[in-house]
Amino acid sequence: MSRIGNKPVALPQGVEVTVKGGNVSVKGAKGTLSRDIDTDFAVAVEEGQLTVKRPTEQKRHKALHGLYRSLINNMVIGVSEGYKKQLELVGVGYKAATQGQVLEMNLGYSHNIFMQIPTEVKVSAETQKGKNPIVTLESTDKELVGEVAAKIRTLRKIEPYKGKGIRFVGEIIRRKAGKTAAK
Repeated sequence: MSRIGNKPVALPQGVEVTVKGGNVSVKGAKGTLSRDIDTDFAVAVEEGQLTVKRPTEQKRHKALHGLYRSLINNMVIGVSEGYKKQLELVGVGYKAATQGQVLEMNLGYSHNIFMQIPTEVKVSAETQKGKNPIVTLESTDKELVGEVAAKIRTLRKIEPYKGKGIRFVGEIIRRKAGKTAAK
């Protein structure tokens, strides 16, 4: 029994879901998303709720049941509210600036790093005096926002001794004690 797969997805006002064969398309105020799912699964929309039903009790169908329901739920949330991730650049001299869809970062290397951001993701960089620069990523696609944020994070991993690097806003980093002085 899949607890997540059996839960219905509530459709907010103004969100339309269309199912054609194995393609589920969700249209809302912020845009349109579509995804291909296995044609064995039945997706039904009734009375403002969407349900996903699996055809059999095979292990494969059980494994995909909750996955498809979660993916559709993420699409519904994305087109109605959207997703937002904020990254904080912690380090002396670390800077971030945007020019269109190009993110330019100075991360302590001998050169600046230029990163092309996909057109589906809206990127902005904010720098306030006395605070760390913050890069904000917004989109309707949860998967794409997470992937872009992860790629940016890999450019300068968090260092456990001083806490320098790229982290999510509000993320808690486990710090290590440095060397102790000899007696």
